Amino acid sequence: MNHSLHITTQRLELLPCSLEVSQAVITRNKLQVERLLGVRVPDDWYESEVSDILPIYGQMLIDDPSQLGWGVWLMIHIADSTLIGDLGFLGKPDRTGTVEMGYEVLSAYRRQGFTFEAVEALVNFAFTQPQLKRIIAHSPDDHVASIRILEKLGMEQIAKDENLLEWELRLGSR
Repeated sequence: MNHSLHITTQRLELLPCSLEVSQAVITRNKLQVERLLGVRVPDDWYESEVSDILPIYGQMLIDDPSQLGWGVWLMIHIADSTLIGDLGFLGKPDRTGTVEMGYEVLSAYRRQGFTFEAVEALVNFAFTQPQLKRIIAHSPDDHVASIRILEKLGMEQIAKDENLLEWELRLGSR
């Protein structure tokens, strides 16, 4: 993926998380994060699952800068000028052309269609990359909102392991 990555939807701006931003988040430098992004970052975002992923993601970018765009993306609510969540992939497509996707939105912004808007835009963008053939995702079998998003995207449930569902979306299947 190229480095001028930026996706704008009706209400959101999606930006790949840069190494500089990920390092500022890891060191809990909230002012630096807000300065780099030019938006407000609510405290509860730092408590989200992304804080566990960012140290790994940061190292991934150090080892291979071309991973930018295949990792964490930041979800910015344009009207509020606020970071409201994150989404993305767990790295570049593997040898079969598969990536795994995840996403989360802060509770104050849930149930308003932001997650679907962001995920759909990122999926559409990702499928323009020649090496991508398939996107997979996992969701708990009792997480109704997440399941609804994956179904609305056109993903198919392909496996169930205890209470975790596995979903896939193949290039050209939508």
